[in-house]
Amino acid sequence: MNEIVVTVPPAASFLSVGLPLKISLTLDQQKVTHGSTLLGWKDHAWLVCEWPIQLGHDQPVAAGTPCIVSYLLDGKLVGYRSEIRDLITSPIPLLFVAFPKAVEEMHLRKHLRVSTNEPVLLIRADSCNASESALPTSNYFGGLLKDLSQEGCSVALVRRPAWLCPGATVRLEFELPGLGHITNLTSVVKNADMREGCEMIGIEFRFNELEYIEYRGWGGSVRQAVEHCVFQKAGASFVVP
Repeated sequence: MNEIVVTVPPAASFLSVGLPLKISLTLDQQKVTHGSTLLGWKDHAWLVCEWPIQLGHDQPVAAGTPCIVSYLLDGKLVGYRSEIRDLITSPIPLLFVAFPKAVEEMHLRKHLRVSTNEPVLLIRADSCNASESALPTSNYFGGLLKDLSQEGCSVALVRRPAWLCPGATVRLEFELPGLGHITNLTSVVKNADMREGCEMIGIEFRFNELEYIEYRGWGGSVRQAVEHCVFQKAGASFVVP
């Protein structure tokens, strides 16, 4: 079982601009959780982040509304209880929350895997120099993303083409629900086997090559987006408002 440790934050050493956040609060008597991005802070006063676009810019949130802010940092799930300080909608929608007095840290095991069920497109890496519209259908194949970690994933296939073998380099395209659409993520097939009547392949991501993401928010790297998605799923029961 993961151990939760409560610490007093050493000024802003645990923060960085662009850090993907999860904000949990109660609106209209209903608990909601949405992704956001840290844009800045004033030590021991407040944090400023994007106003989650999913909530709508005209939805009122009263100052003093309790909330939970959490994020993934150096293999730890970090969270703290806070409250809404202010909300501005123009010219840019921004949310201000209170600076933490103490944070809770949950150490996650390395390469934590979470279940998912998203379509994924796999494209042969040696075919990616050609125009995608001109690619023969034998050079790309669809599957279903079954689990996801910070370093890789498992994909279920109805059948496995010969080029999708261990050692093959592929590019992946798939959706991270609520975060964005990932394209051109370089990956290597690590293993292949049969499970529950379908072909399964294990894939290892190779970041910092040609990948990019169409964000539903302020932005960040593909690696950050994958980490954020994993920690959102893994930490669903962590510090409830």
